Amino acid sequence: MSIVYQKDKRSGITYAYESQAWWDKEKKQSRSRRTLIGRLDEESGKVVPTDGRGRKKSKPPASDSGEKAKPELIPFVITAHSYYGATYFLDAIGNKLGITQNLKHCFPETWDQILSVAYYLIMEENNPLSRFEKWGRIHKHPYGKNISPQDGNELFASITNESRRCFFRLQGERFKEKDCWAYNIATVSSYSEMLEQAYPGNDGERDCFPRLNLALIFGEKTGLPFCYRRLSEIFPDVSTVKHLLADSDLSGVSKIKLVTEASEEETIRNLYHEHLKFLIGTETSFPFVKKELERVFDNIRIFTNYKSNLGVYAYTVKTEWCGSDTNKKRIFVHLYYSINKEAEDEKKLRALLETLQAELTSGNRQEAHERQYRKYFDIIETPGQVIQISAREEAVREERRYCGYFSLVTNEFGDAQTALRVYRNKALLESVFGNLKDRFNMRRIRGGLEQNLEGKIFVEFIALIYLSYITGRMQEQELDKEFTVQQVLDKLDVIESFEYPGHELRIGEMNEKQKELYTKLGVEPPVSM
Repeated sequence: MSIVYQKDKRSGITYAYESQAWWDKEKKQSRSRRTLIGRLDEESGKVVPTDGRGRKKSKPPASDSGEKAKPELIPFVITAHSYYGATYFLDAIGNKLGITQNLKHCFPETWDQILSVAYYLIMEENNPLSRFEKWGRIHKHPYGKNISPQDGNELFASITNESRRCFFRLQGERFKEKDCWAYNIATVSSYSEMLEQAYPGNDGERDCFPRLNLALIFGEKTGLPFCYRRLSEIFPDVSTVKHLLADSDLSGVSKIKLVTEASEEETIRNLYHEHLKFLIGTETSFPFVKKELERVFDNIRIFTNYKSNLGVYAYTVKTEWCGSDTNKKRIFVHLYYSINKEAEDEKKLRALLETLQAELTSGNRQEAHERQYRKYFDIIETPGQVIQISAREEAVREERRYCGYFSLVTNEFGDAQTALRVYRNKALLESVFGNLKDRFNMRRIRGGLEQNLEGKIFVEFIALIYLSYITGRMQEQELDKEFTVQQVLDKLDVIESFEYPGHELRIGEMNEKQKELYTKLGVEPPVSM
């Protein structure tokens, strides 16, 4: 037996009924009987008995005109029953990281819509906004109403550059004491040709859609992104980072350390010129790196250099960098060897040699591979025809010698273990960009208006902050070995909430595993209010 509350829209009175379920054997379905027990006192929340408690009302006499008497209208009220476990989790994260507070400050009219769309993007992989109505109807979320595709477009268009920068600035204040930042570039394609900074796609990638580049500043210690910037096709890495920091208007941020990669020594020269701290992944083929590697090659793979917590041999060389000027700069070259990486490198080298050989023997030579043909093979040929191909074993042996080795160069991290640990955290940044393209369906941006696109990217960026936090916590607690992010959200999502007029929110049943997930992810499990 349970109590059901129904509100009479005419009088505004909420009545309480005892509801008893029973089984109808003839119709083979569950039925219920309701008995009026009183009305709800809105101030005290108690049920006050009425004079008609438990009595059946007599039927009104038929009218003299022969018309049938109208049936009595039974007052009722809709009680809210929603899925709440996952959105409660996201609410808690937003409050913990200050996202909700900062959105309220910068977007006072639309903050709840931004959050609801971000929640939807996180919980519903690759579903378009047109599916929001179904999701929103069964979930408790900040906005609490439907957001149609038209509403979404209006929301995206309302997000201005000033409001976005306001949010970046407030988020940046929370990172002020964090002194390590990662920086990377993501490329996304667009169906629209109306975007100012879009450029033609690369036919070599079978993608002729216009493209956009996005640059992101990401806190390595916190594991969270805090600002981004759209880029044109050609951009200098160092100046882009400086523009990003200037755009975010972060007063007081100092000791910026960039964690990125470089394919040429010119990048390092530019970073020194701008007086920036850096940690860069480089090829061991870099002349100055290879020079140091050869000098200490026999000293790296010895027992005392093995770091069991990282699974690699590590060796540090403190040396000097000579730039274009005569001033010498201190630089650390961290050299590493991994047996697992050696196996992978050898596998890749073997596959490359087999591909090059097949191209030569079939006559299907690729212009981009000409340098590699000459490096690894002796080729005897007549005009237009290859006569004989033989591998240059000495060159192959030399390449194999460096399998398993990799390097980091830095002007800040003097310890090889610390440097590698920080650099490996960059994998989380790569994961974020992967999710930006795949999970949020941004490999193809559908949007014609410039302002709409900017708004959509911003809302997806908000979702990325949440996703980055969840991913980071899962890695810390080693939950990533047991669950994916989607599996965690699905396990929490089934927790229900019940809202009755005049009563506080009630949370449905939770099992111990769900409570444990909340705790490990840094959130207190929900309780009935």
